[in-house]
Amino acid sequence: MIRFNLRVYALIVNEFDEILLSDEYRNGYFFTKFPGGGVEYGEGINDALKRELCEELNLSIEEATFFYVNEFLQKSAFNPQDQLISFYYLIHLKKDKFSTLPYEIPFEEEGERQRWVNLFELELDKLTFPVDKIAFQKLRKFKAKPF
Repeated sequence: MIRFNLRVYALIVNEFDEILLSDEYRNGYFFTKFPGGGVEYGEGINDALKRELCEELNLSIEEATFFYVNEFLQKSAFNPQDQLISFYYLIHLKKDKFSTLPYEIPFEEEGERQRWVNLFELELDKLTFPVDKIAFQKLRKFKAKPF
């Protein structure tokens, strides 16, 4: 059965132009993505974003700005019967509000870890999923514009 799979992700940027990445190992696969995940039935997009950030990062957010949604067919990497619709929100957060610890990449134990990476030094191929790559390119272009 073909179905839509709604996803919501946070592009969390700090005052040093670093972006927060989530490295995850699930069901034998290692991947790097932005924090976030699936929208549950009966849940709004903003509520899903808040829930995902609370679950993954133990982070409570007040303000998030809509940034991007994919406008093309993207099949799920995990279930090819699903068509993904991914919403991205921009969040500005002071680095001292979310700290990370160093770790080796890739790791092979189930779970997730986060790290700050310079927005302008991150190589595109370090992101696993196609829609993340597009959202990231748009963010980098947006952040590079002079005001």
